[in-house]
Amino acid sequence: MSSQEPSKVSGQFHSVKGTAVETIGDVTGMQSWTQSGKEEHAKGEGEYNAAQAKGYVEGVSDRAAGYKDSVVGAVTGDKAQQTTGNVKNEKGQTQQEINKPT
Repeated sequence: MSSQEPSKVSGQFHSVKGTAVETIGDVTGMQSWTQSGKEEHAKGEGEYNAAQAKGYVEGVSDRAAGYKDSVVGAVTGDKAQQTTGNVKNEKGQTQQEINKPT
C-alpha cells in the first residue's frame, strides 16, 4: 500500500481506467484483463471515497477551530481573530459541502 494521501483525482483516474481495461477484457475475452480492470476500478473507488471522507473530516475540524477563534475574538474584542475565525469556519463549511458523502 502506498504511503501517499488518498486523492480524489487519482482515485477517479484509476476507477475510469479500470473500467476501460475491464471493458477491453470483456470484448476480447481476456479474463486476466477483465479481472485486472475490476480490481483497479475497485481500488480507485476506494481511494476516491477515502479522500472524500478525509476532506469532510478536515472541513469539520476547520469549522470547529474557526468557530472557536471567532467566538474568542468577539469576546476579547480582537476583530482580526474574529475575522480569521469566520474565514476558517466558512472554508471548513465549503470543504464539507464539496466532500459530502453521496
